[in-house]
Order: sequence, then structure tokens, then C-alpha cells
Amino acid sequence: MFLVLVATPELKEFFAKARNGSIRLIKVVIEDEQLVLGTHKELRHNWDQDYDTFILPLLDDTQPCYILYRLDSQNAQGYEWLFLSWSPDHSPVRLKMLYAATRATVKKEFGGGHIKDEMFGTLKEDLALSGYQKHVSSCAAPAPLTAAEQELQQIKINEVKTEISVESKQQTLQGLSFPLRPEAEEAVQLLKQKKINYIQLKLDLEKETIDLVHTKHTDIQDLPARVPKDTARYHFFLYKHSHEGDYLESIVFIYSMPGYKCSIKERMLYSSCKNRLLESVEQEYQLDIAKKIEIEDGSELTSEFLYDEVHPKQHAFKQAFAKPKGPAGKRGQKRLIKGPGENGEDS
Repeated sequence: MFLVLVATPELKEFFAKARNGSIRLIKVVIEDEQLVLGTHKELRHNWDQDYDTFILPLLDDTQPCYILYRLDSQNAQGYEWLFLSWSPDHSPVRLKMLYAATRATVKKEFGGGHIKDEMFGTLKEDLALSGYQKHVSSCAAPAPLTAAEQELQQIKINEVKTEISVESKQQTLQGLSFPLRPEAEEAVQLLKQKKINYIQLKLDLEKETIDLVHTKHTDIQDLPARVPKDTARYHFFLYKHSHEGDYLESIVFIYSMPGYKCSIKERMLYSSCKNRLLESVEQEYQLDIAKKIEIEDGSELTSEFLYDEVHPKQHAFKQAFAKPKGPAGKRGQKRLIKGPGENGEDS
């Protein structure tokens, strides 16, 4: 497990001055197991005019970082800020996990009340102004259209049909077995060893591979926010909980497929590749999956929902049916009525 890193006194002092001053951008990096100030930028124009000019040159292709970017709007705390987590695909997995594990500390040191929104990016376009605008639009998206829901339902029906027999599933999905990228394979091994507690995977539809999105440390209350609203994802979550007095650590697989904003090709590929992915991690990596769940929206992932999925309440019905003791009572009455020597009588 990674140590909890702390901010240097200099960074804390800079945070205090910058929150409501003339600073537009703050870059934070990890050096010598401490959070330090990487660089900063002063206000120049409006927030959207400064955005790409200030942020994009600071995104290194191999080095993660955090960026705090000041908007022009204010709340009761003062100016509102964006919190950006940059974790490029080509950076080492352990370095990405170190930054992911320290993310909450940065927010706490800066002051969560000042942060209006946050984003995570592995590609520069994720954190560009266009990416932020897409993020805002996605968060404000309307409910799925009825037509989209019907289309998704048909996809699910087709998926069920391919699972009628093991033989037919094997043949139908053989050509859609996308391999795990090395980063994803390493993440699965780390999850098996319980060195991380969350994995998010995505399909690269062009390269036909399964790629690692991130392995941010995730508490159960953080889980809903991990689910994208406009694209499908595969998630593995180490669910730590108590059940009937026992402490358990159960791995849960979550397949999230929103009811809109996904192409038919994306839906079909995610749906078809899911089973082969599960076969791979269970058989090749010996990952014991306690429960497999499919959702449309992250808001479904409450602690109560997960508990009920992992521990269905079927035993409660069995107890309810076992309660009546009428037959035992009748047999008891017969024994009381019959006297010695009457055992041979038939009634």
C-alpha cells in the first residue's frame, strides 16, 4: 500500500494565498514523497480564453500531475476552481496509482469547498476546453429517450440469446475476444493481491483491445461518480463489508452501459466482449468474482444495493416458510388422544 503523502509548508502557504488572489492555475506534483508546487500562472484573460493556453502545455506524456484551475465564478467560499487529475497512458502504472491514492489529500489541502468540478484525463483532449465542455454537457444530459431504451433492451435480449449454450457462446464470441493491454493485466494482478481496490477498463474499438482507464482508490461512496454518463465501461471493485458478523472482501464486477449517447457498435462490442473478459480474469488470473452486476447509471451503486446484490435475502423467505408448526401440533394432539395399546388403530 502507498504511504499517505503530505503537502510541503510552501505549497500550503501558496494555496492559502492563491484561493482568492490573482492566480489562474496551480500545478501540483509529487517529489521526494511530498506534494510540491510544480508551477503557477497568473490571470491573463477570461477563464475560457486562458484555459487551453495555460493547461495543455503542462500535460507531460509520461508524468502525472494535478492541476487546479480558477474559474471566474464565485460561491460562498470565494472563487470556484476546477480540479484536474492528469494520468497519461504511457506513465508507469505504479506512478499512476500513487497519484490516484494522493488525489483526496490534494483536494483536502486546497479546500474542497472551493472546487466546483473535477475531471480525470489520460489524453490531452480529455482535459482540453472542448473536453471540459463535453463533461459539463454530459452531466446535464436529459434522461434517456424511449427509443434509446428500447434499442438497449434489444441488445440485452440478443446478448442473452448468445448465452443459451456454452458451445454457441464460445463460437459466437470467439471473434470478439479483445486482449487485455499489459497495464490492464498488471492492474488485475494488483487487484487480486488486494494492493488496489478498483479497476476501470474500456474497449479500444479501433485497436480491438481492452485498455486500463485508471485504478483510483475508490470508497463505496465514490463509486457512483466513477461511472461515465456517456460511454460504457467495465469496473472491478473490492467490496469491503461485514456480513452476519464476518468481515468480507468481495470482488464485484460492474458493467455500466448508459441508455443513451452510445453508438450501436459500442453497445454491441461491450456487450459481446464482457463474457470473454470475465472468463479470462476468472480462469487465467484466478480472480474470484463474488457478483456480476449490470447498471445503466452510477446512481444505482449505493451501499444498500451492493450489499443486497452480494448477499441476496432469499434466506429470509425460507425462514418464513419454516415458521408454521401446525403439523407438529396435530401430531402432538394425536399422541395425547391415543392411549397405551392403541398404536395399532388406524384413523
